[in-house]
Amino acid sequence: MRIAMVSEHASPLAAIGGVDSGGQNTHVAELAIALANRGHEVRVYTRRDDPDLPDVVPFVDGVLVEHVPAGPATFVPKDDLLPFMGEFGRWMATRWTAPDFTPDVVHAHFWMSGLAALTATSSSRIPVVVTYHALGSIKRRYQGSKDTSPDTRLGLERELGHLADRIIAQCSEEVEELGRMGIPRASIQIVPSGVNTDRFSPTGPRAERSPGGRPRILSVGRMVERKGFADLIQALYLVPEAELVLLGGPQPGELDREPMVTQLRRLAEKRGVADRVRIVGCVPKEDMADWYRSADVVACAPWYEPFGLTPLEAMACGVPVVAYAVGGLAESVIDGVTGVLVPPRDIRRLAAALRSVLGDEVRRMSYASAAVDRVRSRYTWERTAADIERVYASVTGEPIAAGGALTEVSS
Repeated sequence: MRIAMVSEHASPLAAIGGVDSGGQNTHVAELAIALANRGHEVRVYTRRDDPDLPDVVPFVDGVLVEHVPAGPATFVPKDDLLPFMGEFGRWMATRWTAPDFTPDVVHAHFWMSGLAALTATSSSRIPVVVTYHALGSIKRRYQGSKDTSPDTRLGLERELGHLADRIIAQCSEEVEELGRMGIPRASIQIVPSGVNTDRFSPTGPRAERSPGGRPRILSVGRMVERKGFADLIQALYLVPEAELVLLGGPQPGELDREPMVTQLRRLAEKRGVADRVRIVGCVPKEDMADWYRSADVVACAPWYEPFGLTPLEAMACGVPVVAYAVGGLAESVIDGVTGVLVPPRDIRRLAAALRSVLGDEVRRMSYASAAVDRVRSRYTWERTAADIERVYASVTGEPIAAGGALTEVSS
């Protein structure tokens, strides 16, 4: 099968941890690789944001990344990209008339990619599958006036949901939200994201620990308010002796110019925990497993999270997770089995959960073992690719090899 994956702002080639680079980049990269390993031909279309980028970049065997000329060839915040989606879609439509590649299915990642995909397929019968990765209604609910999304986002997301051939949701909470938007449940299928269990495993090197043997709490994410790093610093005041290590954001040499880093440092000073907070910045993806394995517990405190790869990567490395019970985190982390779930924005409960895990080595070992088993049985990219392959088959009518379990959403 020939698969076109559209990811307008999240290139699989990008460094992870920037303001608009995170889980979606990883998801697109890993899914493309897993589908290619199953014998499919995959091309990923992402916006050109640098004039020096090649037109086409071989990614792995079976996967090419094409840079689409839509808007200026420079960085543009993703919330400002909507005016260029028509141009993006028309370019793909022209590209797909070439004899070398006409896709059997288009899989759009993010709502604006979905709009570009609909434009590209407006005069053809190529089916469109959409993974939203985040919904504007949820973002607006939690960010309020700080939400920088275009005013038309909610209406366009609703229209996209009705026009696409299939919607892939990543958790039950997303299904419920799509239902409130009026999207027919018969067109929605749940396929959770995956984790690279070859890269993320319990065995391997560990990042260096700080002198003094302090218990390590690790958290990973982009340097944006909703990731909850400030909540973790507040909680650290109530977790004596532990250190908090934050990964993500700009390169280490650029941290001093990052406003969110400045805010977090000020908060740590105010709470009297600055000597126990370490902000590392962007870490190469090949080093991430070392950092996870160096932690006693991984904390995930986003205000909302459509899915969240961080807890899965941590669990695959045999590290227990303390997380807010939001979105996909409430499904990937089993409370009392692979970690602890706490109500979102409850700082005292968050601190209590961290203390309880750090203070009980036997409990940590039990959680760690169960976490590895859960990831390997449910959240591998091989299983995710098989599930998504079946979604493609349902809209194209093409037969696929047997295998892979797909969660149906009944109407």
